[in-house]
Amino acid sequence: MKSFYLTDAGIVRKHNEDSVIIIKNSENDYLMAIADGMGGHSAGEVASSIAINYLEKHFKATFRNMSKIDAVNWIRDAVNEINSLIFKHEKSHPESKGMGTTLVMAVLTKEYLLFGNVGDSSGFVMKDAKLHKVTYDHTLVNLLVSAGELTKEEASVHPKKNVLMKALGASVEVDVDIFDCDMDISEILLSSDGLTGMLEREQIEKVLLGDGSVEDKVSKLIQKANNRGGIDNVSVAYLVLEEGEDK
Repeated sequence: MKSFYLTDAGIVRKHNEDSVIIIKNSENDYLMAIADGMGGHSAGEVASSIAINYLEKHFKATFRNMSKIDAVNWIRDAVNEINSLIFKHEKSHPESKGMGTTLVMAVLTKEYLLFGNVGDSSGFVMKDAKLHKVTYDHTLVNLLVSAGELTKEEASVHPKKNVLMKALGASVEVDVDIFDCDMDISEILLSSDGLTGMLEREQIEKVLLGDGSVEDKVSKLIQKANNRGGIDNVSVAYLVLEEGEDK
């Protein structure tokens, strides 16, 4: 495996509210995750940090020899605990009221690949030299597209395209989407909407299929997002399975 992650404030915002991680446990299982905080000032940064810090500690301490069903429950329980931690922080820090975060994660073992998602950060896989989006964005415009009330083209320029229908810290009950993904893939990519809001899937795919190391490709994606306006924080987590490698 080769992996790399990077986060950048962009060129418009002075503060970076994203948090990102890629970690491996003693059994060579991988966890990748990106949290895109919201709430202004330092609140969004706190919410995303709560999510990523908890996942890091929890994965290292508890993720061992898990069946796929156990891993699904692990993801669901972790998301619920993070949601609770955000609400607990708000109660003791009134200045953080209204904070929240998106969360997208991928868990890769020798036996399975699972994605979990709440919000509009994205999970992708590369299969047969094509980049496929696995996750579903929990946005108002995506809901309207699914209902046939908006076209994808209309959604891309809609004034409320960034309105979220789900986020951690938004309600006491949280429902995480979990995706069981085909293992016959060559790459995994997670990103905050700072990337997908600036670049089309085909543009991301072109960078990933081009020359360069994993570090070069992640840096190039962030640079391209900034070159196109950089209106949001942008985070990327990227993992490549080397050919013939035992997952």
